[in-house]
Amino acid sequence: METRLPQQDSDKQTTDFITHPLIKPDAIEQRLYQLNLAAAALKQSTLVVLPTGLGKTIVALFVIANRLHRMSGKVIILSPTKPLVEQHASFLKKFMTLPPDEIVVFTGSIPPAKRIALWKDARVVVSTPQVIENDLLSHRIDLSDVIHITFDEAHRSVGNYAYVYIAEKYQSQAKDPLILGITASPGASSEKIEEVCRNLSTSNVQVRTDDDPDVKPYVHYRDLEWRHITVPVEIKGLKDSMQRVLDNRVEQLAKLDFIDPNRKYLNKRELLDLQSRLQSGLRSGPDQRVFNAISLVAEILKVSHAIEITETQGPEALAKYFERLEHEAGSKSGSKASRRLVEDVHMRQAMYALKEMDVTHPKLEIVKDIVSGQLRNNPDSRVIIFTNYRDMSELVTQNLEGVDNVRPVRFVGQASKYKDTGLTQKQQVEILDKFRSGEYNALVATSVAEEGLDIPATDLVLFYEPVPSEIRSIQRKGRTGRSHAGKVVVLVAKGTKDEAYYWSSRRKEKTMNSKMRQLGDTRNAQPLGETPSIPSTGMQGTLQQLGTLQQSGLPEQSGIPGQSGTPEKQGMTGIPGTSEQPVENARQKQLLDYSGEKLQIYVDRREIRSGVARALESAGTDVILATLEVGDYIVSDRVAIERKTDMDFLDSIIDKDRNIFGQLSDLARTYDRPVLIIEGDNLYTARQIHPNAIRGVLASIATGFGIPIISTRDAGDTAAMIQVIAKREQVDEKRTPSLHGRKTAMTLSEQQEYIVSSISNIGPVAARKLLQHFGSVESVMRAGLDELMEVESIGPKTAQRIREVVSSEYKR
Repeated sequence: METRLPQQDSDKQTTDFITHPLIKPDAIEQRLYQLNLAAAALKQSTLVVLPTGLGKTIVALFVIANRLHRMSGKVIILSPTKPLVEQHASFLKKFMTLPPDEIVVFTGSIPPAKRIALWKDARVVVSTPQVIENDLLSHRIDLSDVIHITFDEAHRSVGNYAYVYIAEKYQSQAKDPLILGITASPGASSEKIEEVCRNLSTSNVQVRTDDDPDVKPYVHYRDLEWRHITVPVEIKGLKDSMQRVLDNRVEQLAKLDFIDPNRKYLNKRELLDLQSRLQSGLRSGPDQRVFNAISLVAEILKVSHAIEITETQGPEALAKYFERLEHEAGSKSGSKASRRLVEDVHMRQAMYALKEMDVTHPKLEIVKDIVSGQLRNNPDSRVIIFTNYRDMSELVTQNLEGVDNVRPVRFVGQASKYKDTGLTQKQQVEILDKFRSGEYNALVATSVAEEGLDIPATDLVLFYEPVPSEIRSIQRKGRTGRSHAGKVVVLVAKGTKDEAYYWSSRRKEKTMNSKMRQLGDTRNAQPLGETPSIPSTGMQGTLQQLGTLQQSGLPEQSGIPGQSGTPEKQGMTGIPGTSEQPVENARQKQLLDYSGEKLQIYVDRREIRSGVARALESAGTDVILATLEVGDYIVSDRVAIERKTDMDFLDSIIDKDRNIFGQLSDLARTYDRPVLIIEGDNLYTARQIHPNAIRGVLASIATGFGIPIISTRDAGDTAAMIQVIAKREQVDEKRTPSLHGRKTAMTLSEQQEYIVSSISNIGPVAARKLLQHFGSVESVMRAGLDELMEVESIGPKTAQRIREVVSSEYKR
């Protein structure tokens, strides 16, 4: 059992409050560690690592208030999701003395024109990063008068995430940039922490742990219980049938000489590595052995997943997985692996046994007992149940409905999947508000609720299963023990993947805590990284003291008299071996540097997430975002470029709805010099499509449409190629970008075929036969089962599906 130290008895000491012109009086308790962190963050751009529930947002508030009080301009606080944005905005309006209309929220639901107007007069902008990124690329805003940005959940500042682009633009545009990154879980590796700091241009790292003397008085007791559960023998029997399938596929893989014959088991990482090697082997040409091996690996992954669901989630979740597997196998775009599995005799045995089974996983009943007991003993408390899978979140919610004192609600992400509609951000915010108010008291959530949600009444967090990620585990646990003692219960099914994840999570958390302590021990190693310490005696409890500290010899941030040094030239404290020089963006090295007029390129709005638009804009190109009817990039009046990743291109070959030839036909009809760029190195390996079939499509595009095809490695390479084409057109040929042309509208007959073929199991050929037989869409829809079966190629299953779609009551 892991515990935290109990909070000191507040009745035995006088509570001092922060006083500051921009913070409401008697509102924020004075805590030494928060003031110290704020003082360090005001001195130079800083990454603050602080355990959950200890007031990272309050540290940000101190920095925001100080900057706004001392300087003219606006500040931004960024958070990954709309619920967190709403939470931060509510917090700032509650505790700051600014007029409420000067604290504005930016989300995608607010029209761009309104955001421009709000931006003009705002002092504080609270936003999701994607909206700020979009507005920067669209030139609706710039960051020249932004005096501070807080990046919440700063561990996300890696790869292609919007935080990275915004931080880069902020450093280049702002007159006096100051960045604060806040996180409870930066990751277990020094490399990850270094990447975050490099991407945010933070030259200082400040760490506090539960064991630090100035933090201990404010840490609440958190009881952690690992509850180990025995899997029923009936469920183990269900696994046995699938295990025979798994053993058979591994044996076949060994016979093909792709793995050691003595190997009986491959973990997921080994399977994915093997899959990657096999796909790479196809680059030199088709090989039936390799194709067979790739299909076997796909089957092994699917069966392994089914076994894991069986043991850790239960028969109900497995039934939902089998339903999706059968749907995939029956669809025209379904994989060979899915079809082979649903036809396997042992898999069919497992499916039949599942239908006859009258046993549930004991986890469901244990969840019911724990949650009902908690809410019976403390009716005003809140409970969060985390599940890894959406199916399980639905099943757990259903299982808790009707239980006395329990008012459950499901909380999932926005994406909609097969028979599973996601929640909009507006719905997510409404659910959280009702959870806070007590209309719901049990939140059954997937990973979408892991980060940052502050619901003080949450006394219990329950993991339906362990998670192997130390970041996710820490974030989940941090939903309780925030304002008072709390409890965490983690359910572990014995002898299953749960146990592997249990040990993995504990090891990674231990490693991360060790890294954090090392950072804490070394944060004072360099003079510029020393943490200003506010004396505990005689402290008046005002943020003005931060200014006093700066005037007494500490290096100050630019914009405050007495500054020495600029943040971007300072070393990164607490991360040994980190270069003091800014790391140049490797993508920009590929882009042209020439003197002359600025290039202009129209970019389709849907391309924003690709990274190409960012790279072009960072290289000085004037990126004009627009909703393009034809093409993705327009570089002149005669050249339009369609960009496809290798996966996009292959999917558009398989999926009739994506119609690559229709897109390219419009491109060739509208522009004199159309270009197709295919991005990525896995065109012949990403899908199990015969290379000659891919070559046939490429040949048809090049010869049939007269469209040149250019291959690029990645988004940076694509941006460099587009810039070269734009330079030739605009600088050498003196041409200007021009938007013209629209997608070819479908004819009446094509629209009729489209409506009928949209029904599952009906392709364009069958749709045409139905329409030729019945004469109209209306007659097809009115036809009975026997009438439909009179049409060539329409069998009982297809006819039944048509009647089901047409006559079933609509339900959401």
